[in-house]
Amino acid sequence: MNAMQERTKAAMLAAGRGVVVSVASLVGSITLFVWTVLSIVFIVLGIGLVTTPYVLELVRKHANRRRLLAVTWSDIRIPVPYRPFPKDLRTGFTGQVERTTLMLKDPATWRDIRWLLVDMTAGYVVATLAAALLIYPLEGLVLAAGLWRVFTDDRYWYGFVPVDSQATGLAAAALGAALFATGVLVSERLLRLHFVIARAMLAPTQKEELVRRIDRLTETRHEAVDTAASELRRIERDLHDGAQARLVAMGMNLGTVEALIEKDPAQAKKLLAMARESSAEALTELRDLVRGIHPPVLAERGLGDAVRALALRLPFESEVDAELGGRMDAAVESAAYFAVSETLTNAAKHSGADRVRVDIHHENSALRISVTDNGRGGARVGSGSGLSGIERRLGTFDGIMAVSSPAGGPTMVTMEIPCELS
Repeated sequence: MNAMQERTKAAMLAAGRGVVVSVASLVGSITLFVWTVLSIVFIVLGIGLVTTPYVLELVRKHANRRRLLAVTWSDIRIPVPYRPFPKDLRTGFTGQVERTTLMLKDPATWRDIRWLLVDMTAGYVVATLAAALLIYPLEGLVLAAGLWRVFTDDRYWYGFVPVDSQATGLAAAALGAALFATGVLVSERLLRLHFVIARAMLAPTQKEELVRRIDRLTETRHEAVDTAASELRRIERDLHDGAQARLVAMGMNLGTVEALIEKDPAQAKKLLAMARESSAEALTELRDLVRGIHPPVLAERGLGDAVRALALRLPFESEVDAELGGRMDAAVESAAYFAVSETLTNAAKHSGADRVRVDIHHENSALRISVTDNGRGGARVGSGSGLSGIERRLGTFDGIMAVSSPAGGPTMVTMEIPCELS
């Protein structure tokens, strides 16, 4: 009985979602398709050079919204394969012309346009059917309850049942019950079918996806080389300004001690004490430097315990849920650790949060990490930001990052790195 109730609730939820998607398919897709066609046609008149980028941007937002619903409601992931614009893109009318050209050369743009056509037809029908199978039966019950009397002089058709009496009203109710039972069984599947159709139209081909990944890996390789060079310079600077300077000073003090040990033993003892303090400080700095390269707790106990140790040092309440059935490659562990560390540092410095939660788990050959805080929100991935650095770090391993941070919060940073556990 409980299983049937849960199944019915899930089907009703799918029906409600089907209404949302069908309205978006009918109104949004038709409107955007008409605007897109007119805008592209008007390029020959010059007007389309200005309007096309804005219209296509709306189409992309519409498609991305469907991608989000697909993964949220049916766990169907649809890649976002749009080519990025160059950083030196010009402004003004010339920039608009260049933007229009780049967007029209992007194969993803034409997939979006084809998807609009399919979404307003097959996609709309499937989503509407998912909702109608659970909503339309209500009319049969109302007819059987007495509404049939309105149609005694003019026969009314409910499906294939002509309703003009109590008997035919009960037949309509029986048909409605059969439709409802069918809807309970298939509404979730129909909603999923809608998103499967969207994936078939929006997802890049295998060849395009391979080219995109090669370009992405080439870009992240250059970024990784630059990051490694920058990190090496930082280590050299820290050694030169910190531990090395202290060791040099300690050596000079010891040389002075040798000269004073017989002439002025008291002063020699002071210098020895200073040398001992310098050696302790140098050792501490070296330990901190090594911890910044690869924390010992990460090497000894793994990612979960290393992140818990990080969370304990935060100035607010934290919770870490790590479920890992093994260890991953050291390079992946290190990248994940420092990505979480940077995210937590950003939360502590900028979010104004008083609570953060970290979820770490491995499924479907991928490490998935989410960091959620209850701060003020408004976090964005931009040039020079800490989040951009995290994205570059993950990109080295073909990983991805998504940020959800509406104004007022909460902020959720989700990271995913393909890897296997050992």
